[in-house]
Amino acid sequence: MDWILQTLTESQLYQWETVIGDWFFAASIGFLLIELLLYGVKKQFTRNLLGDTLANFVTLVLFLAVTFSIAVIYLNIFYYVHEWRFFTVEITPLSIIAAVVLADLTYYWEHRFTHRVGFGWATHTVHHSSPHFNISVAYRFGPLDGVIPLVFHLPMILLGFNPILVLFAEALVQLYQTALHTEVVKKLPRWFEAVMNTPSHHRVHHGSNREYIDKNYGGIFIVWDKLFGTFAEERATVKYGVVPPVNSVNPLKIFFSGLVYLGAKMRSASSVGVALAYLIKPPGWRHKR
Repeated sequence: MDWILQTLTESQLYQWETVIGDWFFAASIGFLLIELLLYGVKKQFTRNLLGDTLANFVTLVLFLAVTFSIAVIYLNIFYYVHEWRFFTVEITPLSIIAAVVLADLTYYWEHRFTHRVGFGWATHTVHHSSPHFNISVAYRFGPLDGVIPLVFHLPMILLGFNPILVLFAEALVQLYQTALHTEVVKKLPRWFEAVMNTPSHHRVHHGSNREYIDKNYGGIFIVWDKLFGTFAEERATVKYGVVPPVNSVNPLKIFFSGLVYLGAKMRSASSVGVALAYLIKPPGWRHKR
């Protein structure tokens, strides 16, 4: 068992993340092709589906452009806060496991925040705006989706986890979730569905059905939702998309749709106070005149 306490370097972890990420992306593209083929067999392949799929990858490119432009600032903040850490957690297989579990719990609250706070939803709504559900939707991002996680992961940095380890754990949570965006996989064994997030649970999360809204925020583990009262089982057929719908496959319109909609609500506000309230209140909030 000595291997579980073996010290690893930042460069090793970075290499692992690069290899895992590259292979996972390649596997995702392969799986997407299978999904599209199945759409064709079922005579469900449409021009809108193709346009939506291509738009998803364009939003990914736009998201990466924003993320890479702030990457140095992001890392500098992490390393600065790390200087004030309470403990020093070495990079080992054991600390990687601990970091992934904590990153997943952190993701639950970050994810819940983006659904329940106006400016968070303005960026995250992009991910939910597709009327389809396949693995390409996992790559559908909003402009600020790479910015908001910064604040939520700072407590892990303060605890003493290495910044590269935190980013690695965050990446694993995101990669796991990528695989959940599919209708091909139905229900998995009951014991697995009880603990882990699954395609069935995540379909619920993407549902616009009244009983599915703001449910199943978990990343890797569904137990957080059961613990904090946000779990829902997949029963009724899931209706994907948001209200109001985007109704476009234009990637630029999709990418900025949430911010444009939030901006319109703020401009129509009767006062500065009401306008600012739209930023922090839940997305369904409306000022009563």
